[in-house]
Amino acid sequence: MSTQAILRIGSVKDVRRFQEHLASLGLVIPCDAEILRGPDSPLRLPIQLDGIEIGNRIAVQPMEGWDGTAEGNPTENTIRRWKRFGRSGAKLIWGGEAVAVAPEGRANPNQLLIAPHTEKGLAQLRAALIDEHRHTTGSGKGLLIGLQLTHSGRYSRPNQHNCPEPRIAYHHPILDRRLQMSDAAVLTDAEIDAIIERFHIAAGVARKLGFDFVDIKHCHGYLGHELLGAHTREGQYGGSFENRTRFLRQIVQGIRDIAPGLHIGVRLSALDLVPFRQDSTCSSNGKPGAGIPEHYENLIPYRYGFGVNPLNPLEPDLSEAIRLLSLLQELNIRLVNITAGSPYYTPHIQRPALYPPSDGYAPPEDPLLGVARQMEATHCLKQKFPNLIFVGSAYSYLQDFLPHVAQAAVRLGWVDAVGLGRMALTYPEMLWDATEGRTIERKRICRTFSDCTTAPRNGLPSGCYPLDDYYKHSAKAEQLRTLKKELN
Repeated sequence: MSTQAILRIGSVKDVRRFQEHLASLGLVIPCDAEILRGPDSPLRLPIQLDGIEIGNRIAVQPMEGWDGTAEGNPTENTIRRWKRFGRSGAKLIWGGEAVAVAPEGRANPNQLLIAPHTEKGLAQLRAALIDEHRHTTGSGKGLLIGLQLTHSGRYSRPNQHNCPEPRIAYHHPILDRRLQMSDAAVLTDAEIDAIIERFHIAAGVARKLGFDFVDIKHCHGYLGHELLGAHTREGQYGGSFENRTRFLRQIVQGIRDIAPGLHIGVRLSALDLVPFRQDSTCSSNGKPGAGIPEHYENLIPYRYGFGVNPLNPLEPDLSEAIRLLSLLQELNIRLVNITAGSPYYTPHIQRPALYPPSDGYAPPEDPLLGVARQMEATHCLKQKFPNLIFVGSAYSYLQDFLPHVAQAAVRLGWVDAVGLGRMALTYPEMLWDATEGRTIERKRICRTFSDCTTAPRNGLPSGCYPLDDYYKHSAKAEQLRTLKKELN
C-alpha cells in the first residue's frame, strides 16, 4: 500500500470525521465524541485489586532511551525523560525504562543496567519521577512504579550499536539468515539458569530501591519472548508449553523467595506474524518499499514464533496467549501489558506508524488496522480474564483522537489502563490535559515520524527530534539529519 493512499490522521479535523473514517475502513475502534473532565472521566477512575492500588487509568510504557552511560547509569537525558513521565499524570509507570539484568544482555551500549554500581542512579530516577508527579497531580497517592527487567537475547549489542553479540534461544531460519546469525551459539540450559539468577538478584535490588513491581519482559523478540516461541529447542526450555514457560515460572518463583511483597507484571507480545521485510522492487525517490512477508512457504507448520497461526503465519493466533494468561493467573500475577510482534521484524503490528524508521519498510496496511488489531486482542483477553489488570498499547498513532479512544476503551471495559509510548516522548501530559479540560496542544502531538527509532538504530539517543525543542535544537539533531540524508 502506498503511503499516499493512507489518510493522514493529522488532516482529520474533528472527531465526527474520524469516526466516519474508521467506519469507512470497517474498523471497530471505540471512540467517544466528548471528553469528560475530572472525577467524571473514566480515565481518572482508580483501580484496586488484590492489594494493588492505581490512582487512574493512564500508564507510561517502558522504553529504551539509548542515553545511559557506558557503565549503565542514567544521564541528564535519562533523568529528564523520567521527570516527564512523572509530569504525565499517569498513576501507573510500567517500567519507565527497559533495564538489563546482565551486561552482556544489554540491547545497546547505553542501556541502563541494574547492578550495585547503578543503584544510586536508579533511585535518583525514581525520586525525580515522584517529585514531578506530585507537582503535577498534587499527590503521590495511587502511584505505582515498576521497573522492566530484560535480557535482549538475540538483539544484544552491549559494546557497539552496530556490532551484534547475539545470545539466541534457538535457530530461527528467517532471522538467522537476515541477521547473519546462522553460526551463533544457542544458549545452553545452564546459561539460561544463570540468567534467571540475574533476574532474581535484579528484583531484589528493585524492591530495595522502593519500586512497587518488576516487569518480566516477554515481548518484542527479546529473550523471554523468544523462549515462548522455542518450539524447536531441545532441553528443559524448549518444545512443550511447560518447557517454553519454564523461564518465566522459575523467575517468578525466585522473586517470590528473594523479594516477598514485590508485585510482578508481564509485558507480553500476545500476537505475532512471520517476519516482514522491505519490498525493494517498489521503493522510489529514496522512499522505502512496502513491507512484505519473508518467504515462509517451506516452513509450514510454522514453529518459530508465539501468537502466530502455524498453518498460516500471516494470521495471529491468541490461543497460546490465553494459555499463558491462565498461567499468570495461577501464579497470582495480576499486572499484564499487552503488545504485539517486534520492532525488528514486524514493526507495523508492533507500533503502527505512517513514516518508517531508517531500517524499516513503508506500512503494508493503514496503520489504523494495526491499532485495531492490538485493541481487539486486548479486548478479547480482558473478557476472558476479568480479574487481571490489562494495560493496552499502540495508541500513539491515534494522535489527536487518542483521548477520545482511550476514554471509550476504558469506559467500555476493553482495557483497564491506556499506555503511552512514543506520545510520552513529545507530549506526556496529553491525557492528563484532556481530562483536566485543557486545550490539547496540537503542535506537540506525536505524528509517528519514527525519528525516535531511527536515532537509536544509528547510535544516537532516542527522543522526539521533530517536536521536542530539547532534541530538535541539539547537536545530535544535526547528526541525525546528516544520517538520514546519507541513508536516503
